[in-house]
Amino acid sequence: MSKIQVGSEIPALELPPISRFTLALYAGASGDHNPIHIDSDFAKKAGMPDVFAHGMLSMAYLGRMLTDWQPQASLRGFSNRFAAITQLHDAIACSGRVTALLEQGGETLAQCEIQAVKANGEQTLVGEALVAL
Repeated sequence: MSKIQVGSEIPALELPPISRFTLALYAGASGDHNPIHIDSDFAKKAGMPDVFAHGMLSMAYLGRMLTDWQPQASLRGFSNRFAAITQLHDAIACSGRVTALLEQGGETLAQCEIQAVKANGEQTLVGEALVAL
């Protein structure tokens, strides 16, 4: 593996379109059974076109991208803000890059900007991570 430096790209994670099955699996795994994510009638009564993905599902995808890149034990911080709703059938791609290298507590840390983006280019999550190298 090449040396990680400022500007290094985190290998992208591209996911299949969000399906009802994905939402049901995530609801079961997370314990978040909010009907707006699994019940079409409920979502429509709330003014949405249909059910949509849990925001934390996309955050989990960002976490998976990070831990595919570096071991989970190296993750020192991870945060994001929700920028848009991930609709049913949206395909999400997660990406990131190293923006700074820091020395802290005897460790070299990579400060990274990360994002989840729909196929149309709309960002759904924007965040940052701190990873020990």
